[in-house]
Amino acid sequence: MKTFELHESGVRSYCRSFPVVFKQARGAELTTREGKTYIDFLAGAGTLNYGHNHPVLKQALLDYIEADGITHGLDMYSEAKETFLSTFDRLILKPRNMDYVMQFTGPTGTNAVEAALKLARKVTGRNNIISFTNGFHGCSIGALAATGNKHHRGAAGVPLTDVSRMPYANYFGDKVNTIAMMDKLLTDPSSGVDKPAAVIVEVVQGEGGLNAASAEWVRKLEKLCRKHEMLLIIDDIQAGCGRTGTFFSFEEMGIKPDMITLSKSLSGYGLPFAMVLLRKELDQWKPGEHNGTFRGNNHAFVTAAAAIEHFWKDDEFANSVKAKGKRIADGMNKIVRRYGPDSLFVKGRGMMIGISCPDGDTAAAICRHAFANGLVVETSGAHSEVVKCLCPLIISEEQIDKAMSILDKAFAAVMSDQAATQAS
Repeated sequence: MKTFELHESGVRSYCRSFPVVFKQARGAELTTREGKTYIDFLAGAGTLNYGHNHPVLKQALLDYIEADGITHGLDMYSEAKETFLSTFDRLILKPRNMDYVMQFTGPTGTNAVEAALKLARKVTGRNNIISFTNGFHGCSIGALAATGNKHHRGAAGVPLTDVSRMPYANYFGDKVNTIAMMDKLLTDPSSGVDKPAAVIVEVVQGEGGLNAASAEWVRKLEKLCRKHEMLLIIDDIQAGCGRTGTFFSFEEMGIKPDMITLSKSLSGYGLPFAMVLLRKELDQWKPGEHNGTFRGNNHAFVTAAAAIEHFWKDDEFANSVKAKGKRIADGMNKIVRRYGPDSLFVKGRGMMIGISCPDGDTAAAICRHAFANGLVVETSGAHSEVVKCLCPLIISEEQIDKAMSILDKAFAAVMSDQAATQAS
């Protein structure tokens, strides 16, 4: 650990929760250099939906490298890119009747968000963007302006402007119609809300605490966008690529976003890769108007195409995700009933799910206890109060059950200690 403390910036964070040196990873497990194995309920913050070093993806990449396939090519044509484009269109877009072009941005999710916001402003000629309470869209300045988290916003060092924050679904409880509230503000010329270029929203808020919007709320939001001539951008960076049980988090809701941002698990192998899907009529970029040295990672094209071909050729994988999500939810609900029916509750959708605790200290203590017993799990939410499951979607039922047992013991220990402290 000394090397990291001496030479790495203090900005590092996850390693503070998991102070070990990992050496290997396979499937849903991480192994330290001392040989201790952990079940991974973090999965690169949702970047490893298909697990660590999946053999099909690994072999595709090894074969490509062995054949001296192009590694870096700016946005030039390559066979790897051609294969990805045709595979994604054939197995993801066409079966869902989605007619989009693909823009490859810089390699991270925030790059995709920046490109989407920039294009929305270019197309509409307006500056303002609507984003939502507890939303997280990245840490570069444009994406950060749309992000709600005070901790991240505080490091900007400059004003974060041209964004109007609106209440997310059920932010004020289920009796307040937040769509009607937005409609009133957008209709009233004296509300002080400038007519937006676009609305950017997560259907399930990952970093914001696993807040999940209903299909009805999302459909009403789309209608609001059409009424007020705003573009609808779905940020599917964490919730997409199968995490909720369908490839896109919104696809069973009957909406057609104007743009979709993807990253994280898009490469399938943990390789940096980000993309914006956009309606063809919105593709008004001039050549090179938005670029970047690492837009389009050819190694990621290879593993992404292999992942889509392997996992999304039929409904088998999606159905397994739904079944595993139910298994996790059942396990979590048992924990809630056992240790805190009045203070704990389950949040999220599919395999993007967690348990909301009374406060961040409680959630952190539970995660520490779980880690000590072989489970890597982190928190999310405005107060880091949600113990959040983002395990690989390929995790086995046995591994799920083992993880639930570890979590059960962690909740038992922490809630018992709290009860004893309150009684004394």
